[in-house]
Amino acid sequence: MNPSNANLFAALRAAFPQDIDSVAVETDLGLRYTWRDIDRATAMMANLLGSLGLPAGARIAVQVEKSVEAMVLYLATLRAGYVFLPLNTAYQSSEIAYFIGNAEPSVVVCTGKNFGWVSKIAFTAGTSHVFTLNDDVTGSLLERAAHHSDQHAVAERGPDDLAAILYTSGTTGRSKGAMLSHRNLLSNAQTLKGYWDWQPGDVLIHALPIFHVHGLFVAIHGALLNGSKMIWLGRFDPKLVVQKLPEATVFMGVPTLYVRLLQEAGLTREAARHMRLFVAGSAPLLIETFRAWQERTGHTILERYGMSETAMLTSNPCRAEDGERRGGTVGFALPGVELRVVDDAGQPVAQGEIGGIQVRGPNVFHGYWRMPEKTAEEFTADGFFKTGDVGRIDGDGYVTIVGRSKDLIISGGYNVYPAEIEGRINELPGVAESAVVGVPHPDFGEVGVAVVIARAGARLLPEDILAALKADMANFKLPKRCFVVDELPRNAMGKVQKNLLREKYKALFA
Repeated sequence: MNPSNANLFAALRAAFPQDIDSVAVETDLGLRYTWRDIDRATAMMANLLGSLGLPAGARIAVQVEKSVEAMVLYLATLRAGYVFLPLNTAYQSSEIAYFIGNAEPSVVVCTGKNFGWVSKIAFTAGTSHVFTLNDDVTGSLLERAAHHSDQHAVAERGPDDLAAILYTSGTTGRSKGAMLSHRNLLSNAQTLKGYWDWQPGDVLIHALPIFHVHGLFVAIHGALLNGSKMIWLGRFDPKLVVQKLPEATVFMGVPTLYVRLLQEAGLTREAARHMRLFVAGSAPLLIETFRAWQERTGHTILERYGMSETAMLTSNPCRAEDGERRGGTVGFALPGVELRVVDDAGQPVAQGEIGGIQVRGPNVFHGYWRMPEKTAEEFTADGFFKTGDVGRIDGDGYVTIVGRSKDLIISGGYNVYPAEIEGRINELPGVAESAVVGVPHPDFGEVGVAVVIARAGARLLPEDILAALKADMANFKLPKRCFVVDELPRNAMGKVQKNLLREKYKALFA
């Protein structure tokens, strides 16, 4: 293998353990894949892609259920030198039509049950090849790949060549395709390997979806780059995760997964005794979940912060000598990542002051697919990316995210940060979770509306919640209305979809 080849797959393949007949992946269905199996399967699939006569830089768009074969397809796409485009399994026809129209993939891979409507959209848009791939090791992609050689020379790629395009969730208008290079992904994986202190013999429980940075890049790259076995769950099953903890050392989850694990009686210090690291991200972790986890398992969750455009940016320390894992924060900027907080004029704010978060580093993406104006808008003259997140850096370097700039409520000329109010509401007795959104108001321009979920068995009254806030918060920050509901709308990663709440309550004061 050429040592100067910057193809991410080349680095991952070089990290396979010496004993390539040892188990690389073990699934919840009892299937076992050795490192040799992964090598051969990616070679056959890369050879299939290579046989299709695709143009350089061809996009391979994939909307399939989670399976080891879906991971193999991702790795084979890298190996063959093409660009991987993962699509959320929840997307419907109008969304898929937009992504296929925008990215113009040469190949689309979908589940057998969706082949009818997906292939119609793809062929209409000029896609040359549509394959199927199911989560039970069936589909036309595997049937075709089976006829190809299991030997393949990894395609030569430069560090800045595209490896993947990830579409952002598009809560503000059209979804944008973040272009990530081989260097972006490899530099981030290598940094996390060191910072999270990956050890020989580590075993990862993989319970996340794989159409997203967290499950596809952070988890898979982490395990592969360390030559670590993965215990692979097609779907998150809290009982099964608890059962598998004694066989594993690393678990990565979104906050919702931790909340559900805490509901399992089997989650004890004994069950988690062999575990080394629990990582949380993709949405804010409530301080109460953080503390409950410490109490129940004796482990402190490591919270980190990243996004589609940058992969991981900050992380709480893994090693004790690097500092404490501080609840409610996302830790320090990762080695090699520059992070600053600025005011509306782009000037740095004082320590502990709130402002817009900007970042620069080898992990930061190259721009948005076919959106040069949008790309130019999102970068500063000195090359920092404006994340759209609002936060602060404390005197000792810990970064706290206060919210998204688009969630900022400007009420009567004052800036109101929803995360601050949510934090206060979440501390009230009987509250499980809350979301605060801004809605139009004739006098103040915009005001906050609090939407709250009660704990099981608790009875919450909206007026009591507002009265409790009034006792210790400036008047301009107070939500004008409060609703107690059964659930909050969420996306596949567990993030609350505030755009849907804004839409629902926008006419309250009309």
